[in-house]
Amino acid sequence: MTRAFSGRDAEELTLDRLARDELAADDVRIHPETLEHQAAVAEQHANPQLAANFRRAAELALMPEDEVMALYEALRPHRATAEELEALAVRLEAVPAPLSATLVREAASVYARRGLLR
Repeated sequence: MTRAFSGRDAEELTLDRLARDELAADDVRIHPETLEHQAAVAEQHANPQLAANFRRAAELALMPEDEVMALYEALRPHRATAEELEALAVRLEAVPAPLSATLVREAASVYARRGLLR
């Protein structure tokens, strides 16, 4: 069940292969199915918040790294306007990353109430 984004099984990801330069970046990148499995385990152990985090991570695992980093930067206090966060949520819905889009909208609402928007 556990495999890399490249499709390699976890058993194939060894330090020896890394030392021989036989692994690529996608070999050490987590696969969305693995994150979904972790979410299911979290739910089975009565941890719905952790499960939700894993599900959002599964959505983001399909996105390019620079877009994920831009998302995290935008969510820092005083880094984005309400309009910019809404535009980000719309882009996330198009990916599709609906759970992450919902989180961005919730953050924008909280930031507006607490004076944390740019």
